[in-house]
Amino acid sequence: MKKAIAVLLMVMLSGCSQMQIDQISQSQPALKIEEYFNGKVYAWGIFEDRFGTIRRQFQVEIDGNWDGQRLTLDEQFLYDDGERDQRIWEITSSNPGRYEGRADDVIGSATGTSQGNALNWQYDIDLKVGDGNWRVTFDDWMLLQQGGVLINRAYVKKWGFTIGTVTLSFMRGDAMKEAPFSL
Repeated sequence: MKKAIAVLLMVMLSGCSQMQIDQISQSQPALKIEEYFNGKVYAWGIFEDRFGTIRRQFQVEIDGNWDGQRLTLDEQFLYDDGERDQRIWEITSSNPGRYEGRADDVIGSATGTSQGNALNWQYDIDLKVGDGNWRVTFDDWMLLQQGGVLINRAYVKKWGFTIGTVTLSFMRGDAMKEAPFSL
């Protein structure tokens, strides 16, 4: 009986459909990450565990540079407990709407697909958890909204199961009268 329930549960989980970029994207406003992230960008975010409990809050200051070939993002994180972190991305595009990126803590390379106002960005990363690391997969969905706000929902998965979500809101620095915070 336990085996039958386990098999049924696995069939139900594998039958769940995944989001497709063409199902959620809108034509406007168009998201071109090399334009959006060129310059100063700020973000505010939360991490929720699989039960919906907010475990961390943070802010990010991003210095982006698009040189015509490569987008470099220097991300400075400040968490609510005072911890600081940095990630530097190097992102390229070989085909329109397709991106590849690398960062020190990313395993291999990240891949992204962009269409209209949406970007789906996926990568494996060694995530700091307590005194150790967990290898997890991030499945990011970014949607550019009217007014220049970029909303990002990332599903954090381990062994194929969602263990939490990260929600971020981005705003370009040139759209603000003054810097919202200083890291």
